[in-house]
Parts: sequence; structure tokens; C-alpha cells
Amino acid sequence: MVTPETDSAVLDEPTRSGANQYDLGSFNEAVIIETIRLAGIISRTEISRRTGLTQQSVSRILRVLLQQGLLVEEAQERAERLGKPRTPVRLRSNAAHAVGIHIDPELLTVAVVDLDGTIVRRETVDLPADLDAVRLVDLAAATVTAALSISQVDVNSMLGVGVAVPGPINADGTLLDLPLQPAWRGLKIRHLLQGKLNHPVLVEKDGTAAAIGERWIGRSARARDFAYLYVGSGVGSGLILNGSIYRGLTANAGEFGQLCALKMGEWDEQTGPKMMAECNPTAGLPVIAAGFGYVETDSSANDEAKRYKAVCKAAANGDAAAQKAVTQVASVIAQGAVGLVDLLDIDLIVLGGPAFEKEIAGVFLSEISRAVNSHPIAKGTRTVAVEESMLQADAAAVGAASTIFHDAFTPRVGGSSQARRLPK
Repeated sequence: MVTPETDSAVLDEPTRSGANQYDLGSFNEAVIIETIRLAGIISRTEISRRTGLTQQSVSRILRVLLQQGLLVEEAQERAERLGKPRTPVRLRSNAAHAVGIHIDPELLTVAVVDLDGTIVRRETVDLPADLDAVRLVDLAAATVTAALSISQVDVNSMLGVGVAVPGPINADGTLLDLPLQPAWRGLKIRHLLQGKLNHPVLVEKDGTAAAIGERWIGRSARARDFAYLYVGSGVGSGLILNGSIYRGLTANAGEFGQLCALKMGEWDEQTGPKMMAECNPTAGLPVIAAGFGYVETDSSANDEAKRYKAVCKAAANGDAAAQKAVTQVASVIAQGAVGLVDLLDIDLIVLGGPAFEKEIAGVFLSEISRAVNSHPIAKGTRTVAVEESMLQADAAAVGAASTIFHDAFTPRVGGSSQARRLPK
């Protein structure tokens, strides 16, 4: 049975049950912050109703959070029945910031993000194919420093730096056998970046980071279990189960390409599941399209990203070969999604990532929705929604920053090995 980490559980209202004992004050603060985050703007009375905390406890904790500057009060409203004014509260967006780094084999993205998930400053750097691990770390640290300097955020509001990377990774933030960039294998990126930046650093797989960001930014619209299908250089997934991010024992949960290969019967007796072209869409889609007769018309499209975008645009413009290729990629990913739905019994799939181009979004959404509502064993018991991510192309960078907020503010019960990873 899948058992997620014991950090937070965002359920249908009431959001979570708090406890009125004084020695659980820090937990109750997190419960209240989570309730306010989900609601956006909310009154004290409603916080008490949703959490089960007494109004006295809510008032006491809100007083502390307001003094700390984490919350602000909105203009007073007149209660309809009692005629008493009430003053709702919300999170103060600039009370906290985090930096998200997305490291892709071809592109480095750094985003300074506020508590609402708004990008305050964004920097991108193209990465040469021969970039070694030492220069990668130096470049990432320098780009973060520059972004923070230009954004002029209050240094006291900076909580940390999140890093989203292709998997697999080690739980300590070490990059392992990266299939698309062997020069970075074994890189202790968390340790090295933390040594260069005066901030704590967390490392997540890109699909996991995107799922955390979707949960954080999506508020109540994402306050349920879902799988995030991350379309980038490869196709990965991030899992929100029982309201918490599920990382697995070694932080490598969500190897979606393996699942697709198994569903499609692509298996080698010696090496196991094969790497399918459909699960490496930026490289695979142009090749698949060429097999259907697609002819490139732009002689300048000599790099992988440009060739991929050209095929996506051609499909949107009615090129039959490009359309067949996009449909084939979407149908393979859809089969993997069926496996996820069967395995996890979820009713929401979210699609996003830097390669989830708007020209192919409709085909992907349609193919996956049809598959996950036609083929799973328990299809008669639920309707699975398939929706576009709220994070758009910067899903991994914003998600990486959101891992810092998630770690700092999400309520947890018990002493999980993955709870509260930021130093206090």
C-alpha cells in the first residue's frame, strides 16, 4: 500500500483539525497558515470553523502572525446576521521569498518567487552541451546571486533555495545516472550550492517540484490528491497523495517513462524497460514526425528545442504528419496515465512543464482524458479530470521555490524522516 510522508494532509473542509493545547502551538500555527493559504482571504470565525480550534486560540495565534508580518488584515466587513464587523486576513505576499532553480540539460532557469507564487525576477541561461559539473554549480550560484540583487527582495524574507533537476537523484541531493547529461552524474549539487549561497538548499526531481508548486499555487483548486505529468526533456510525474507530496524511499517516486514502457510492452530481457522516444518528446517528436513524412521547412531549426517547437506549430497548422506524431506521443503518455490511475485510484491528472506547448495541449488533454476514463479497471466508479497546469512553462522553477514554502509552512504530525528539512 502506498504510504505518503507524514507532513501535511489537505482534506475537504474542515481543512485540518487543530489542537488547543499550548505545547502544540507551532503545529496550530501551521494549520492556520495552511487554512488561510487555501482560502486566500478568510475571517477568524471561518478559520475556527475549518480547523476546529477555539476562537480564542485562533485570535491568539493570528495576533502573533500579524506581529511577525506574515499576515495582513483586509478592510472590515459587516457580518450579515450579527451586524458585527469582521476583519478577514490573508498571507502577506512579500513576507517571504524563495528562489527556484530549474536545471535542464539545455537551460538554467532561476526564479525569485514570493509567498503567492508570483515571480519577482526571472533569469535564464542557455547551457552548452559540454558544460561540466563544476561550471554548472558556479553558473547556478552566480545567477541566483544576480537575480536576488536585481529583485532587491528583503534578505530577511529569504527562506531558501529550491532546485529542480532531472532524476534520478539521491535523497541527499546528489544527481545520479542522468540519461541526458552524463557529465553531471554524481554531482553533490545540494552540498555545493549551499556552500556558495548563504541560504539553505533543497533538491527535488523536476516532476516532484512541479507537483508541489501546483499544490501551493493552486490553493483550494488543488487541495486533493493528483498526479502531475511533467513534460520536459523527458516525461516525469509528481504525486500528491493524502494531501502530501510523495517522494518515496529514495526521493525517486514518479519515474513515469518506466511505467509507459511497461504498459506498452517495451521491455528488454537484459536492460528492463526501454527508453521510449515518446517519453523524450523534445528529441523524439521530430523523429517520429519524420517517420510519418514530415519535412522540416526551417533550415535554421538545427537545435532540438527549435525542431520540437516547429513540429508542434506544424501540427497546430494542420500538417498531417506532425499531427500523427503528436497524437502518437500523447497516446503513449496516456497509457502511462492509465497505469497511474489504476495504481493510485486518483481522479485528477495535471499536465504541464516546459515542453507542454500550447499547440499540442488540446491533443494531449483529449487523448489522456479519453484513456483514463475508458481503460482503468475501476472506471465505473469515478470520472478522472485531466487539466492544464496553473504553472505554465516555469512549472519546475516555481515548483522548486514552492518546495521551500511547503517545507517551512505545511503542518506535519509526528517525526517523519522527511519532515522539516530546512534548518531552523
